[in-house]
Amino acid sequence: MIKTVKSVDFKGKRVIMRVDFNVPMKDGVVQDDTRIVAAIPTITYILEQGAASLTLMSHLGDPAKDAAKAKEKAVKDGKVFDEAAYIKGKHRMAPVAAYLAKKLGKPVVFAGEDGCYGKKAFIEGQPDGSVVMLENTRFHKEETAKDTESRDKLAKELASYGEVFVNDAFGTAHRDHASTASIAKFAPVSVAGFLMEKEVAYLEPIVTSPKKPLVAIIGGAKVSSKIAVLESLLKNAHALVIGGGMAYTFLKAQGHTVGKSLVEDDQIGTAKKVLDAAKKLEVEIVLPLDQVAAETFDANAKPIAVDGADLPDNLMGLDVGPKTVAKYKEVIGTAATVVWNGPVGVFEFEAFAKGTEEVAKIVAAATGKGAVTVVGGGDSVAAVNKFGLASQMSHVSTGGGASLELLEGKKLPGIEVCRG
Repeated sequence: MIKTVKSVDFKGKRVIMRVDFNVPMKDGVVQDDTRIVAAIPTITYILEQGAASLTLMSHLGDPAKDAAKAKEKAVKDGKVFDEAAYIKGKHRMAPVAAYLAKKLGKPVVFAGEDGCYGKKAFIEGQPDGSVVMLENTRFHKEETAKDTESRDKLAKELASYGEVFVNDAFGTAHRDHASTASIAKFAPVSVAGFLMEKEVAYLEPIVTSPKKPLVAIIGGAKVSSKIAVLESLLKNAHALVIGGGMAYTFLKAQGHTVGKSLVEDDQIGTAKKVLDAAKKLEVEIVLPLDQVAAETFDANAKPIAVDGADLPDNLMGLDVGPKTVAKYKEVIGTAATVVWNGPVGVFEFEAFAKGTEEVAKIVAAATGKGAVTVVGGGDSVAAVNKFGLASQMSHVSTGGGASLELLEGKKLPGIEVCRG
């Protein structure tokens, strides 16, 4: 069990809360507010309970990494690079604070651009019920430091800003950072927000005790990035639907010809082990029966229908065909629980998006029939949003890497600090 905000009396208390406001920005304007909106129920609850102040902290991008890349490009192009201006234009939390204020309908005080240290007096000087936003936590190298001593330096400072630490940033729950996990060592009380609670409630049972039959749809480009998830889900799954680029490593492992499709030759042995394990456990593995292929990996490439699992040398598989979709419908239709992580085709290209769109429709239909349906991972979330079906899923996760690691059966630092 994790402890949540419901277990705390917030009356008169200062609260420091980790949110995941790592949202896409363009010219200082929020482009997608999904993560901001997801945190509002917890923010509202804490304020309604009479908290003296609520201080929010988040990272936004990876300033050092992004600046290094931008500088490299500028030097290559013979341009002068102003690192301070670059970071100020892209990574500051002030525009996010202003956006949140509009959503909340009340002021959100930005604590200043000089970083996250030395803000205790500023926070305590705000009127009761104030909401404060700290600067980007990743402006400090201590936030992501590998050594505990460095991380603890920032964590201790952040903990001093509140009597209660609330973690509602599921998207960073897999990171052992100063503001996500280390802070709990110095905070008197650490609890989860409503978003974190919901993510754990939907994702953990898939690994520990899912309502069966469980069907897992695992897609994406590479077997190497999903092997731990496949192995974890095999224990409880009735069927594993394997799609996307990773399907071709499995097809090649079965002896099929895959043409120019994406294949990880160093993972063929791994694919064979998964296939053998599935056979022993009597778990059905569903791979493409027919395909939509092309000669090149291009949005404007001509789609070529291939009626079978084998591809000629000149083609690469970019989507699944109607026979495969029919098989998906048959298998997913039997499920009491469906977990989907990764697209089954290159859905970003319109000509090769049909398979992923059909999967989204089939999973949505399963929800309507009473199945618990959970979508995790950035690309599959982007897909259900693109096709307007997110609201027809039981749960759409806000965390890509975090949801993946939770499905792998790992313990996530940001969740573990909220355990009872």
